[in-house]
Amino acid sequence: MTAWAVALGRLSGWRRLAVSFVLGAAATLAMAPLHIVPALVVSFTSLVWLLAAAGRQRTAFALGWWFGFGYFVTGLYWMGSAFLVEADKFAWMLPFAVMGLPAILGFFTGAATAAARYLTRFGVGEVAALALAWTAFEWIRGHVFTGFPWNLTGYAWAGSDAVLQSAAYIGIYGLSLLTVAAAAAPATLRLRKEASAGSGRSWLPSALAVLCFAVLWGAGSLRLSGAPNGDVEGVRLRLVQAAIPQHLKWLPELRRSHLERQLQMTSEPGIEAVSHVIWPETATPFFVGRDAALRDMLGGAVRSGGLLITGAPRTTAQRETPFRVWNSVVAVDATGRLQASYDKFHLVPFGEYVPFRGILAKLGVERLAAGRGDFQSGPGPTTLRWPGLPPVSPLICYEVIFPGDVADRGNRPAWLLNLTNDGWFGRTAGPYQHFAAARTRAVEEGLALVRSANTGISAIVGPLGRVRASLGLGEAGTLDGALPKSLSGKTVYVRFGDWSLIALGLLMTLFSARFNRRRANAAV
Repeated sequence: MTAWAVALGRLSGWRRLAVSFVLGAAATLAMAPLHIVPALVVSFTSLVWLLAAAGRQRTAFALGWWFGFGYFVTGLYWMGSAFLVEADKFAWMLPFAVMGLPAILGFFTGAATAAARYLTRFGVGEVAALALAWTAFEWIRGHVFTGFPWNLTGYAWAGSDAVLQSAAYIGIYGLSLLTVAAAAAPATLRLRKEASAGSGRSWLPSALAVLCFAVLWGAGSLRLSGAPNGDVEGVRLRLVQAAIPQHLKWLPELRRSHLERQLQMTSEPGIEAVSHVIWPETATPFFVGRDAALRDMLGGAVRSGGLLITGAPRTTAQRETPFRVWNSVVAVDATGRLQASYDKFHLVPFGEYVPFRGILAKLGVERLAAGRGDFQSGPGPTTLRWPGLPPVSPLICYEVIFPGDVADRGNRPAWLLNLTNDGWFGRTAGPYQHFAAARTRAVEEGLALVRSANTGISAIVGPLGRVRASLGLGEAGTLDGALPKSLSGKTVYVRFGDWSLIALGLLMTLFSARFNRRRANAAV
């Protein structure tokens, strides 16, 4: 370890930046589907040593930018698949997405390392400074410019149901804070031996990191063992995952056959016991509100008192101007009547709308989803009351990745419904990362989660994030199951939101400052 730290400290120029890039790329091994958490220890410990040798603030920023660039290039490589669905139209945009977005996101990690170096001037230790600054800029990344909280560091623990339970108290951002601090803690085994002339305290941060996550694992295991495991009476769900290839999904000559295929899958044996059928995002590629015959067809697939819930485009009424389209969730009962609908409010840039359209349209930039023009945004998290079901908060696609913004706080739902189409991204890490975020929302909110995907990963998830049943990526089939009961009360995270993160950050700051004062006194 000492030899590695010395070697990092001697690096300069492009070699130092190249190593930072590799360290960032290595950190993505901790994300889904691999969840190799020790990769974070190597990456963040080494980053602390690199920063300790950085002579100037702009060097610290550069190190963070290259680390982030490596992290996001390897962690978001799967986004390129979307530009190959219609390669003749969009392949030219692929380099801008695969390299351009990570380059932009690198400014957040660069700002974090620059801020971390600045914080050390005020008595905050190197490890705590990096953890605090890193998490602060993860939070900023998750909120500014509509937000993009993908692959937050805390998601490394989505592979551990026990540790993930801490999200119910401190949220995913709080878990990120503890994760970065723990991953960087071994850096003190060298830094503090140098600073305190072997005071014997260099091991303390690493020991506390191990103890912290041992406690989180133990407390989470206890929470899992004591949690209720009941189901909502009278509700039996069928999720339909047709696994329709994205390049075929919107072909006009195949749309009707896609619909018929899903109806056939819906009617497979066991349907007589099913009360509600759920199809994924845009599974119905027609305007349901304008087609009474289509509504009758959909309603005929469910029993009396039941519903067929599906993703579908929704439009303004005929002859209404201006003409507008929403990416929606609609529900049709057995009589063919529409129930309350939901419109997506977190739209995907370039997927569902083009930012700065007036400028970019002149350059030939168009959105990836079928059709021209932009989708309209809905009003925000909404609790719907559909017949035969507890109140539900629908979420379309990546709306489920936004912590604290998946449910109406003034009209709390009893479960979460996530309809998505991860067919855009093929058999890559993207759908697994998406599912990890969705499961974390269930833990934070204490709500059961039902997820229906065109392909990967459809699942029924309990309120503690445990998967009851699932259909794998690329697998076509149906999934029948009961709707799990959610927790009876609100989680700590629901009650206090990110105030718990602020409290945790203050405690870490105070502890770090006190520890560093003792270290300084020992050195004297």
